[in-house]
Amino acid sequence: MVGKLERKHIDKPDETRLFKDGKGKIDVVTVGDHTFGRGVFEPGWRWSQHVKPIAGTPSCQAVHTGYVLEGHMVVKMDDGAEVEYGPGDAFFMPPGHDAWIVGDKRCVLIDFTGVAKYAKPA
Repeated sequence: MVGKLERKHIDKPDETRLFKDGKGKIDVVTVGDHTFGRGVFEPGWRWSQHVKPIAGTPSCQAVHTGYVLEGHMVVKMDDGAEVEYGPGDAFFMPPGHDAWIVGDKRCVLIDFTGVAKYAKPA
């Protein structure tokens, strides 16, 4: 693999995608061949309410692998399996899920795999 050193700051993303109703955003950065993002999910955010209208799919079809920096998020798979993630948790979320924020604090996470098409119109 031949490449060059790159540096981008997440506070100056290549793109910012806003969720419906001001319930958060994802800042997207591409370095080399990898696209990742910092998601900020406000209290009351739910994928089926604030991203589903953008994605146009019955459940989230992205594969997410990442790390939670702050807050709590519950992910419920289409088959009913459910996990709550919190600060310090590394996560893997396969396609076919809904998700929502628990409590009155925002959730901030870094997603290394599911960002390229996340929260983009279908």
